[in-house]
Amino acid sequence: MNVLHIENMTMQFGGVIAVNNLSIDVNEGEIVALIGPNGAGKTTTFNCITGVYEPTNGCVSYYGDTIVSNHPQGKMKKLYAGENNGLYRKVVSPTPDRITQLGIARTFQNIRLFKSMTVFENVLVAKHLRARQNIFSATFRLNYGEEKRARDECLALLEEQSLLPMKDELATSLPYGLQRRLEISRALATSPKLLLLDEPAAGMNPQETQELAQFIIQIRDKYRLTILLIEHHMDLVMRISDRIYVQDFGKLIAHGTPEEVQKNKRVIDAYLGVVEDA
Repeated sequence: MNVLHIENMTMQFGGVIAVNNLSIDVNEGEIVALIGPNGAGKTTTFNCITGVYEPTNGCVSYYGDTIVSNHPQGKMKKLYAGENNGLYRKVVSPTPDRITQLGIARTFQNIRLFKSMTVFENVLVAKHLRARQNIFSATFRLNYGEEKRARDECLALLEEQSLLPMKDELATSLPYGLQRRLEISRALATSPKLLLLDEPAAGMNPQETQELAQFIIQIRDKYRLTILLIEHHMDLVMRISDRIYVQDFGKLIAHGTPEEVQKNKRVIDAYLGVVEDA
């Protein structure tokens, strides 16, 4: 089943085209990598998927439903067959929190934990995304049972990720590798179906990178996730990816299995060869 479909996405900032007519498919249960040199448009692609940016052109579909759409003639989407006699209606680009509620969670290239909060509080904040309460019920603690469930689920999640002993420590006091794990755990607390990882191995040593590879596969299997990741560590990408897309100057230049991408001359010239010579 197709989980994520990006069709002809373009993102332009003034005269700079950061993403150029990009099309990507990610199927259920896959780990798909998006790679390319710095400035290739990878994080911009993530920002368009998650509602941070509204793309200049193109659309994003999630489980077959269009969640982001824009075209030069106006943001228009045709209603499903039979609805409203096939007329067109406006499509409002959703905010990042709405995208998360749909089941798409992400991490960031630069870790974005809540610095003044503990490990436990960072995860609990994410769990509240799906809380069914309002100001009245929160003030009078009418949802005590739901709050207790949320706290218990957060503790269980921290235990699964080997973070429970640090639950009362400030998030930013953790070693770098554990901060990365906490950020992923916070994303998991939103109960996603699609997880976007933006350079999860950045700043890690080879041992930490190897542990991260195992961790990503484990959470994919345990939580039945589909994963799209941006990564520069080619050993990690080649080890865990089912398929790879390669961007260069915003454009897609290659797509295939790890074996196919490794042998692609355009990829070697644009990216892999540069890394080897560095």
